[in-house]
Amino acid sequence: MRFALTLLFSLLVLFVLGCQKKEEKQPIPQVPIQQPSQAETQKPSEGSMMNPHGTVKRTEKKVEVPESVKKKWTKAVIIIEDKKSGKKSEQTVNIGSEVALGDSKLTLRTAEFLPDFRMTENSITTASAELNNPALRVEITENGKSIFKGWLYSKFPDVHPFEHERYSLRLKQAIP
Repeated sequence: MRFALTLLFSLLVLFVLGCQKKEEKQPIPQVPIQQPSQAETQKPSEGSMMNPHGTVKRTEKKVEVPESVKKKWTKAVIIIEDKKSGKKSEQTVNIGSEVALGDSKLTLRTAEFLPDFRMTENSITTASAELNNPALRVEITENGKSIFKGWLYSKFPDVHPFEHERYSLRLKQAIP
């Protein structure tokens, strides 16, 4: 009797498993891998934006500084920090000039100063002549090689900061 029950149970299991609909595996379509173009592999530059598809779309924004702002704000104070020694110093620079930074091998070239930085889709400008969001556009070179191009913000120093292994730069203020 035991044998008959075992045989019956085995047949029942085989019947249940055999009646189940088998799922057919769909083949995975093979898509050739395309190598990215040279433009897609290049590092984004200043004034470029990443589009949602991952390629770089370069958009030049025109920097517009009203004459009244150019006349009012002529100098900027930069804080130079030596990360190795922890020493901080200040250097006053003329806006639109080039100066060596302290005893480092860094050179700072200042461009536009905007007392109330604002960016639109096509331009960068100032919303007023008041120091609401001060920003200074700079280029920093080391031994003649450009290592940074961007804006230094006095109220938001950690937004796109100048990063260097030894030195840190901050815009402290502008001087009329």
